[in-house]
Amino acid sequence: MDISVVIPLLNEEESLQELYDWIAKIMQSNRYLYEIIFIDDGSTDNSWNVIKELSKKHTEIKGIRFQKNYGKSQALDAGFELAKGNVVITMDADLQDNPEEIPALYNLITKDNFDLISGWKKKRYDNIITKNIPSKLFNAAARKTSGLKLHDFNCGLKAYKNEVVKAVKVSGEMHRYIPVLAKNEGFSNIGEKVVQHQARKYGETKFGIDRFVNGFLDLITISFLSKFGKRPMHFFGLWGSFMFLFGTSLAFYIGAYKLYKVYYGIKTILVTDNPWFYIALTSMILGTLLFLAGFIGELIIKTKNDEKHYNIKEKLNI
Repeated sequence: MDISVVIPLLNEEESLQELYDWIAKIMQSNRYLYEIIFIDDGSTDNSWNVIKELSKKHTEIKGIRFQKNYGKSQALDAGFELAKGNVVITMDADLQDNPEEIPALYNLITKDNFDLISGWKKKRYDNIITKNIPSKLFNAAARKTSGLKLHDFNCGLKAYKNEVVKAVKVSGEMHRYIPVLAKNEGFSNIGEKVVQHQARKYGETKFGIDRFVNGFLDLITISFLSKFGKRPMHFFGLWGSFMFLFGTSLAFYIGAYKLYKVYYGIKTILVTDNPWFYIALTSMILGTLLFLAGFIGELIIKTKNDEKHYNIKEKLNI
């Protein structure tokens, strides 16, 4: 199979038929062998019924319906697990991503041998205050932190080699950072392509300003995980050892200095009246806790099993 199109969605019943027709037209005109995987992330409208009707008419359509709304990351993860195409393309269901970009994205993966191509919506039709400006700040921070020179990390339109989507594990709210996750797995040939951004035709956006706050928090998380996710002891153990040694050295100095004054009959205060004693004690306690956190982290990594963070309610053609 040439292409798998993975489409997460939430309450997009009005756009699904039009989106399918548009994708099918492009696929058939280029004679691709393809599948379309719709992941209904707990829609409360008629989206799932629309997908079921489409699947009865078109065997290339597959569908997954979540028990409730788990989030875009979980939807993408479920779609990636099912995808069989040599190239996997993700796009949103709101018609803001243009299916006519598919042939160019496919060629960049198959002919130019990119591992991942991220779309760049250079010209956007979003609200400048609530989306465009925060998005620019977010992307600048992501570039600085990750080392990837991408302009639009959060663009839903992306293309991947199949082995990339099978290697990355998308959970929490990490769908924004799939290129970073891919880089961490050793896929270094990552590029971007300017893509068309369509104005929303139906419904309203599902994302508010809070997504950028969450995005920055996730950026801190993935930055830490990129460096220490596989070896937490390298971070917690290092700082824990440093703080414990600092506290121990300070306590030894306080005790030695106290004995020196007592030996020579110099008037001195009780050790417990010395504020440095409590600094030393706190440093040793924190150092021990940090070291234990690193040790427990190492045990968790070595013993954890892969877990799904979503429950599937129904499947179609799978």
